[in-house]
Amino acid sequence: TSLPLLWPPAPLLPACSLLPGAGAQEFQLLQPQDAVSVSPGETLTLICSETGPVPVGPTKWFKGSGSGRQLVYADKEESLPRVTRAVNGSNTDFTIRISDTRPEDAGIYRCVKFVKGSGADEEFRSGAGTVVSVSGKPSAPSVSGPHSRAEPGPPVTFTCTSGGFAPRDITVTWLKNGAKLPDSQTRVLPAHKSVSYSVCSTVGVNLTAGDTRSQLTCQIEHSTLPAPLRATYNLSDALRVPPRLRVGTAPAAPVALNESVTFTCRAEGFYPKDASLTWLENGNEMDLGKPFHLTENPDRTYTLQSSLEVNATEQRRQSAFTCRVVHDSQPPVGLSLDSALLGPVGGAGGGRLRAGTVTGKMLCAALQGVTVPWRGARTWSLLSPYSPALRSSRSPP
Repeated sequence: TSLPLLWPPAPLLPACSLLPGAGAQEFQLLQPQDAVSVSPGETLTLICSETGPVPVGPTKWFKGSGSGRQLVYADKEESLPRVTRAVNGSNTDFTIRISDTRPEDAGIYRCVKFVKGSGADEEFRSGAGTVVSVSGKPSAPSVSGPHSRAEPGPPVTFTCTSGGFAPRDITVTWLKNGAKLPDSQTRVLPAHKSVSYSVCSTVGVNLTAGDTRSQLTCQIEHSTLPAPLRATYNLSDALRVPPRLRVGTAPAAPVALNESVTFTCRAEGFYPKDASLTWLENGNEMDLGKPFHLTENPDRTYTLQSSLEVNATEQRRQSAFTCRVVHDSQPPVGLSLDSALLGPVGGAGGGRLRAGTVTGKMLCAALQGVTVPWRGARTWSLLSPYSPALRSSRSPP
């Protein structure tokens, strides 16, 4: 059987009206930022907006949660002095800006909607929260050494500096040729809370003659760095190794009157290579010495050598010949050879000269492989065989 038709037909209702709640737009509070990282001094922007029917009541920003949360911003209430609204007077955009951010600004921020109640305003909806971190990467470290070169011996101080980082915790490690050095001193400034911090670290290093190839490394580790920062310093830039002096003659002895004698002077094992060698006769510079020859040793130290050829004449019996070296702009140092050691054999009237012999703790034969270590300006005089003695004079340190 067919159903009876209704006339006139009933009006059709939209299908969507049959769904419960259809057509009603809900209120939403949107806080889209999960996490934000800023550097000290920058401006932090925290986004919050509202859509749909907005209940009557204020929207506020808080830092933290629970009863201890801190009010950051609210219209018509006392807010933090560095916080402002991005769009003043808007009823839907409650984005705020925090200027001149500082390490203490780090935390979790929430945008919260309140509604009017019978008494105090009641919390209606809260954003998911935005985690804010305030951090600054340390600048590239810089290593400095002494103002002037230092000789092997007492510790020499080196300094490493870096700045502009936050938070305050930082680790500085010193290494020499990859090995960690102990007893470094590190200071982070300022001692009180600050937007950013700087670090100054010092270490004492005992230099050796073998440090011409050594490197000193300052290594910095900080929570903002994916890998440590490093700065290196070549210890050769701070090192001065004084030369050792060696002299000799050819022929050794005996030498006939009016024959030529060649004096040889070697300054050995010094660093850096800036050095000059001069021959003097009775304190006056001579032009007779052969040009000096500079060579680099396997350990990166240097050797300087020169020779002087003179005639063993009677007139030069009282002359003193000096090999003088100036190294790295230090006071001149040298070895003086008193030509009185060219004396007659056996007494007056002898027609041959010989090299005299000297007794002493350091020297056993004059002009035959003499080695003298230098420490400051020092002069050695070799006397005649008639007065076998060693005389030394040293300039004040």
